[in-house]
Amino acid sequence: MGLLDRALNIGESKQFRQYEKRVARIADFEPELELESDEELLERMDALRQHVRSQPTDEKINEALDEVLAESFAITREVGKRRMNMRHFDVQLIGGMVLHGGTIAEMRTGEGKTLTGTLAVVLNSLAGRGVHVVTVNDYLARRDAEWMMPLYEGCGVSVGIIQHDQDPDERTAAYGADVTYGTNSEFGFDYLRDNMAQTIEDKVQHGGRIGEDGRPTAMHFYAIVDEVDNILIDEARTPLIISGAPEAAADWYGKFAKLAKVMTAGKTPEGMDPRARKEFVADFDYEYDEKHKTVAVTEQGVQKAEKFLGIDHLYRAENGPLVNHLLQALKAESLYKKDVDYAVVDDEVKIIDEFTGRILDGRRWSEGLHQATEAKEGVVVQEENQTLATITYQNFFRMYSKLAGMTGTALTEATEFMKIYKLAVVQVPTNRPMVRKDRNDQVYKTKDGKWSALLRTIQERHAAGQPVLVGTISVEVSEMISRDLTKLGIPHEVLNAKPEHAAREGDIVAEAGRPGAVTIATNMAGRGVDIKLGGNAEHRTELELRNLGLQPGDPDYEERFAQVFPKIEERVAEDHEKVLEAGGLFICGTERHESRRIDNQLRGRAGRQGDPGESRFFLSAEDDLVRLFAGDRIYKILDRLGTVDDEGHEEPIEAGMLSKQIEKAQKKVEEQNFLIRKRVLEYDDVMNEQRRVVYKYRDEVLEGRDMGPVARENLADVIRRTVDEYTVSEYVEDWDVDGLLVALSDIFPGGVDPERITVAQEREELVESLQSEALSRYGGREQELGEELMRALERYLLLQVIDNKWREHLYDMDYLREGIHLRGFAQIDPLVAYKNEAYELFTDLMNSIWGDFARMIFHVEVEVEGAEPPQPQAGSGVGQIQYSGGVGTQQPSALMDAAQGGGGVAYAEAPPEGEDPAIPVVQQRRVDEHETLGRNDPCWCGSGKKYKKCHGA
Repeated sequence: MGLLDRALNIGESKQFRQYEKRVARIADFEPELELESDEELLERMDALRQHVRSQPTDEKINEALDEVLAESFAITREVGKRRMNMRHFDVQLIGGMVLHGGTIAEMRTGEGKTLTGTLAVVLNSLAGRGVHVVTVNDYLARRDAEWMMPLYEGCGVSVGIIQHDQDPDERTAAYGADVTYGTNSEFGFDYLRDNMAQTIEDKVQHGGRIGEDGRPTAMHFYAIVDEVDNILIDEARTPLIISGAPEAAADWYGKFAKLAKVMTAGKTPEGMDPRARKEFVADFDYEYDEKHKTVAVTEQGVQKAEKFLGIDHLYRAENGPLVNHLLQALKAESLYKKDVDYAVVDDEVKIIDEFTGRILDGRRWSEGLHQATEAKEGVVVQEENQTLATITYQNFFRMYSKLAGMTGTALTEATEFMKIYKLAVVQVPTNRPMVRKDRNDQVYKTKDGKWSALLRTIQERHAAGQPVLVGTISVEVSEMISRDLTKLGIPHEVLNAKPEHAAREGDIVAEAGRPGAVTIATNMAGRGVDIKLGGNAEHRTELELRNLGLQPGDPDYEERFAQVFPKIEERVAEDHEKVLEAGGLFICGTERHESRRIDNQLRGRAGRQGDPGESRFFLSAEDDLVRLFAGDRIYKILDRLGTVDDEGHEEPIEAGMLSKQIEKAQKKVEEQNFLIRKRVLEYDDVMNEQRRVVYKYRDEVLEGRDMGPVARENLADVIRRTVDEYTVSEYVEDWDVDGLLVALSDIFPGGVDPERITVAQEREELVESLQSEALSRYGGREQELGEELMRALERYLLLQVIDNKWREHLYDMDYLREGIHLRGFAQIDPLVAYKNEAYELFTDLMNSIWGDFARMIFHVEVEVEGAEPPQPQAGSGVGQIQYSGGVGTQQPSALMDAAQGGGGVAYAEAPPEGEDPAIPVVQQRRVDEHETLGRNDPCWCGSGKKYKKCHGA
């Protein structure tokens, strides 16, 4: 079957005809490029780069990229052939076009997604805006970047790699490269950290790129997300959060963990008459719901908790936090299981990713659940933190001008990709036809019947020399099967979230295709590495040399490798034939996952590049998915059809009706998970608009924008709001004059003349009078300090106020989000209520920022003592700023630059006793012999300017 025929079967006929035309154009370049030297290929690529970068607008740049696609792909293919001995298949060229088009390429396992990505990366790097390649972990980011490095170098493309705990200078350099490899969390956290930076130099994501306007260029031009379903779907349920300011509550968690252990769980009878339900008195303490992961405490449970804690009323206002502690402790006790939902590693509770089975380092459950679990397990409780910055993955990745993704399994989530990210999914045909046999599920009535059948099957396949990959969805099950196989004397490897296994992930997966090999993997751990039938010759050579005491980098390592490799390659080829005869890799699923996509990922490990293979899932009616979402009907079918064979083993049922019922259950869970993610996004969308405004303001401050006009405009608004607050009545005699005077004295040192208020005939007249007074004083302040120092002071104060107020706002938004669901009881849509109240909170935030700024700008003291020492040369770095106490703890570069102009020392110190600690006292001291020089006198340096406009500035 030809390439186009296979594509047409997918139903993408028109689009694939376009792709095939482009593939032909790329092929036309090949004979010509084969005759050119490496230097000539580099020159060709440079010419394309200059053409694209010379375009005046983003729209023209994108048009130019489309124009040069065929030539760029052809050069990339030629370089890959020469430098890596890897020539892109035609289907990989199509995959590259799909990625360049800002869509998701669904490519089967083993089709070479890493190499495919280089085509779109090289092409889009020509724009000079930076391309981000996003992977699921640090290992894959480094491996893929280093693996493809020779190809990139041959195309003149620089490569940067982001890793956890990397030095900021290294990060900036990595972002400055043409292409940057890193994980989704590192890219996201760098974005949040950049928006907490105190100087423009502290920001890493612009990578040193400065635009023609002198401002750093945006760094979200184009991203390719590898394993896009894992990152944009599975991980998108949890937002990125940077936290600080711990709350001391560790003792409470320990106390509630003890309480949870003595509380009794129960269940309200189902189908109860409403009247009877109203009168029902529970004889248990709490009820939990596995499906929705919720708990509810009964009256009996409340009384038990009050007695245990020694309080008279749990639901009093002052006991509010205790209610949350109780609920989280009960969730940890009843709903979160060790080695299923989390593992205890080095006395720390670490979350197990339910989709990959890997440990999620650095991730914690929110709302106190993680601390409750730590208390349950008796490890050190890491106290709760206040949110300093947060964003969801959905909103982070939607910032990119163009986004694309690669995976082997995206089609089942195509609706979500389109609705959330506006990303279409395109199935790229396989290079060779797929011949794997996917067998019907075998369903047993009990788990014992299932395990018994599973072990018999593994034993038979192992004896026949067929490699077996056993997929489990929990560490607990993988270790149970391992114990059973050990009893049967079947050698095997285990790959799950436990560190001793995860550390050998590459070794285990590389050997999983050898004859008779049995590998147990939790939730498809080992993605990113292909299972080659017969084994991996390179890996086995490395192992043999390691056993001889040789390591890469040893003087004679390469020579010994070249001697050993051919013999091992020959043995692997023989093993390959044996495995082919045995039927290829057998995939054995022990349970259906909530998501069909995860099951497809497991199946996808077999049948790579036209290899034979087989897959089958073993299920029981007692499995969680079946029991919770499809139980009743399946139980009836099993009761009717289930039988036992002559040896007493349960007979499996392979009825199509069962498979449909299980698939329906999976779809139901997928829809439920989609709604959860959609809801998280709907709430974060509200925050996202606010985040954009605040971060934009912040960037303008950091980048040195003249904030004078904005400050004056907002100062006038502050005056208007203050007047409005104390002059609600239309009648002047009803105004709160005393209150207004106090409020104005908080803004202006010394307050204002009371006559200004008493002589006013109407509110508008008063507002205009006081605004005029404020702007006049602001102008006087600027004249006193000099324009340069005034601008620096504005930026410094604004940055501090914005950061402090934003932190408080995030806390308020967290609090609002936690309680908003209660509005549902009043027949109000919680999301609508959240949007309305969030808008009010944000209005208050912006008003309070400028209110604080207005108060601080007039109260900051800047003293000039003495005259000026000799002027240092620009950029000499003479002068410094020191900060101690109070607000002035973060170094603002703008104020530092201003102070450096005169070589003095400016510093913020704690205010005198009795004064507002929120107001820093900024003093600039200059010491030399010209102590008596007036500000309007000619400057001592002979420039002819007044002292205040020259060295006095």
